[in-house]
Amino acid sequence: MQMGEEKRAERTRALARRAAAYAQHGAAAGESLARHGLAFLSLAPGAIVSGFSAIRDEIDPAALLNRLSGEGHLLCLPVMQGKGLPLLFRQWAPGDDMGKATWGIAEPLPSRPVLEPDVVLVPLLAFDAHGYRLGYGGGFYDRTLERLRKLKPAVAVGIAYDELKVDAVPHQGYDQPLDWVLTPSGPLPCPGH
Repeated sequence: MQMGEEKRAERTRALARRAAAYAQHGAAAGESLARHGLAFLSLAPGAIVSGFSAIRDEIDPAALLNRLSGEGHLLCLPVMQGKGLPLLFRQWAPGDDMGKATWGIAEPLPSRPVLEPDVVLVPLLAFDAHGYRLGYGGGFYDRTLERLRKLKPAVAVGIAYDELKVDAVPHQGYDQPLDWVLTPSGPLPCPGH
């Protein structure tokens, strides 16, 4: 099986696992993430953290973002610039007005300043112990993490249900590994990254 076919097959399985996890855990999963917080990263005061606007049955990181805001961290959310391009990050705070973009994803308004995050919270469909993740196939986070890691020591934290861990995620040279995965059970380090 070719790598592209292998990823598509795993994506189909992962979508089913995530739907089942969402049906089982619902909003409680996001509350668990908030209880854990990001203390495991020992962030500097005022560190810039990028969250995301959850779609479909992704874990909603809103409660975690509210906690981080209350701890004094500067928040931002990703903005799509176009196919084949890395994401841009615009400053955001809980309660800000938002615009709708591709796939109905809520994004900060164009008037908000652009930031370069120290920590990127990354949605995913599957992950393994080595930090490889399976996304939706657009490569947005891979391009974004590659760009950010050339600028600064940015940390990538996958946000996932525990049920999305697999033995191995099919990956290629351009796939950017995660440094950590935060699940409702707690943070998992990804050795070697």
